[in-house]
Amino acid sequence: MPVGTTAIEPAIPEVAPVPAKPEFVEVVVPASSVVGLNVVTSITSETARVEDRVEARVTRDVLADGRVAIPAGTRVIGDVTLVERGGKMKDKARLGVRFHTLMLADGNQIRFRTDAIFREGASPGNESARKIGGAAVGGAILGAIIGGAKGAAIGGATGAAGGSAVVMAGDRNAATLPAGTVVTVRLSSPVSIDVKREQ
Repeated sequence: MPVGTTAIEPAIPEVAPVPAKPEFVEVVVPASSVVGLNVVTSITSETARVEDRVEARVTRDVLADGRVAIPAGTRVIGDVTLVERGGKMKDKARLGVRFHTLMLADGNQIRFRTDAIFREGASPGNESARKIGGAAVGGAILGAIIGGAKGAAIGGATGAAGGSAVVMAGDRNAATLPAGTVVTVRLSSPVSIDVKREQ
């Protein structure tokens, strides 16, 4: 090294501190816990099939052991379990859905089994009676105009038959679960979830 020169120490690069890995603690949401869901998928007994996928989102935080186990907004997946289209004269339409999977924000999927929820269509009985009765009255009036009392009797019978045809050709009262419906489900088994431990 020449006289009078000063050695320059090489710069030591700064090392960024390694962030600590988050710690997790397992919490258990017990069976029979109630969870609010907002249905995303619209379904109806007229078109649904068993095993069709149904999606919903958790409406508010679900707590366990004083921690948020399932945050509001978490996606929940389920299936259609029952489809009964019902009749046009007596039987009600029915629809059943059960949820089975939590889709967490980090991509993890967790088994999430609930009791089934059911929806029924309105009973077609009273509506059918009104249609038949209304058609019979209409037929009686028409019969009276055409042929007096005898015509009224014939017209009434014809009207009732016509009313039955209207009911048989009409739409069933479908069971529906529209998108945006808020439902409450009950867990049929406990759910274990790893939650980040607060520092």
